[in-house]
Amino acid sequence: MNYQTPPLRRALAADYAIGLMPTAARRRFEQLLLEDAALRAELAHWQDSLVSLTESLPEQPVPEHVWEGITARIEPQVLHVPEKRSFWSWTRVTAALCSLLLIVFLSMLYNRDEARYSATLLSADAQPALKVEAHGNFLNVEPLKLAAVDPGRSLELWAIPADGKPISLGVIPAGGKGKVELSDAQKALIGKPIALAVSLEPKGGSPTGQPTGPVLYQGALAAL
Repeated sequence: MNYQTPPLRRALAADYAIGLMPTAARRRFEQLLLEDAALRAELAHWQDSLVSLTESLPEQPVPEHVWEGITARIEPQVLHVPEKRSFWSWTRVTAALCSLLLIVFLSMLYNRDEARYSATLLSADAQPALKVEAHGNFLNVEPLKLAAVDPGRSLELWAIPADGKPISLGVIPAGGKGKVELSDAQKALIGKPIALAVSLEPKGGSPTGQPTGPVLYQGALAAL
């Protein structure tokens, strides 16, 4: 297949961004992304277009009749009695509304911390080895099938931007599961067309700021 044909490249990037690409084709496409900066740019264009579809809607005031309906469901036996409501009845209604608002607020905080980007890093024989999810301030890594690492060595995660120069994202926790905190500079890389790679380094990470050991796993970071 000629992957240099512009219509085919656009179609493949769109399928990948939307998530319609079959697993085998997705792996081939991620391999192409590692070697083709123009294709990564095409994918970024589609991802940026799709992100606009998920932007938050403007805040709208809640009509009074909606609050009345909520209150009626919370304490119907009190609200529909014609006699004067007691102080303790209003206290229960107020407490219930406060609980409802607290649930909404906690839900907003939870959603804000959802993963925004994800990558499945593959081994040299194209086997899924490590899952990486990018949140606002950190990466969450989860092993799928990692090779054993000597206690005197570490696995280091790298971002590979369009210019091809690796930038360290940090050392992966022992066992391959946990969080990797991101600096402001590292957070700025997330969302751009980058590939991820994992190299085998001395304990604590590369002493040079660039990969010194073999690259064991790699894959492209894509928007969810």
